[in-house]
Amino acid sequence: MRHMQRSGGVRLDQIEAFVAVAEQGGFAAAGRLLGRDASAVSRRIDALETRLGVKLLSRTTRLVALTEAGALYLDRVRTGLSALAVAESEAMEGAVVPRGLIRISTSLTFARLWVIPWLPGFLERHPLVEVELNHGDQFADLVAGGFDLAIRIGELPDSSLIARHLASFETVLCAAPGYLAEHGAPRRPEDLPSHRCLGLTQPHLWPEWRMRRGVERRSVRVQGQLRFDDGGAMVQAAVDGGGIVLASEWSSCRELADGRLVRVLPDWRYDREGAVQIVRPPGGLLPARTRLFMDRVVQEFTPSPPWAR
Repeated sequence: MRHMQRSGGVRLDQIEAFVAVAEQGGFAAAGRLLGRDASAVSRRIDALETRLGVKLLSRTTRLVALTEAGALYLDRVRTGLSALAVAESEAMEGAVVPRGLIRISTSLTFARLWVIPWLPGFLERHPLVEVELNHGDQFADLVAGGFDLAIRIGELPDSSLIARHLASFETVLCAAPGYLAEHGAPRRPEDLPSHRCLGLTQPHLWPEWRMRRGVERRSVRVQGQLRFDDGGAMVQAAVDGGGIVLASEWSSCRELADGRLVRVLPDWRYDREGAVQIVRPPGGLLPARTRLFMDRVVQEFTPSPPWAR
């Protein structure tokens, strides 16, 4: 039986000593089992009886026997110790065998494009694991929200989180060929305010677009009637001819690859490079389910992000 420390007002080491004496029939044998000398075992039981206010063992020079109260107490604590052993075993198994629920906070569009496609295969390989994707505020408080991890786009406002960088990406200008055929293509950043532009509701991305080309920098104030809180919806609106969009590579790469969108001012891009990171709350040990999921995400971005392949 393993040495156990105190738990609240209950001294598990005293209970452990009592059970050992009852099962081994004496203090010396119990001491050998616990790796303690007989006098230390005796002191623990004396303290237990004093705390409970009842005699548990009847001692003579040759014999140690359970009192009536001791026999009842032994029956009860054996049940409790058995439950503790089961709980400990399940906890240890959960750290090795992947099982249980993983709660993840992430962007709806990012999850749809780069997580959900491989998620069914992951769950098939780990049938005891469940995944809950939360597409709310991607900067939700992980601890308060009860999340195991998050995949975040952009800078981390909370430095206490443990983060791993997955990929960097550019944000580029693009539009549908039909829109450009009808309205013409801008030749320089200063032409953008005369076009219909689509934007995200984040203040740093609307209405001022800060662009760079090498060492050159331009800041233009664009206009448009339509804004979104979801990058996927914004890209779809651009595909449908809604206007010029400033979109991340990861959200627009497929539309650019198949020609539904084309680059506008291809030498220019948003002034700040973006980042994708996987983050988790502080703490050392991870359940197997969370560790395996994080490893699978990292695998998707190694050696390069999927949108760059």
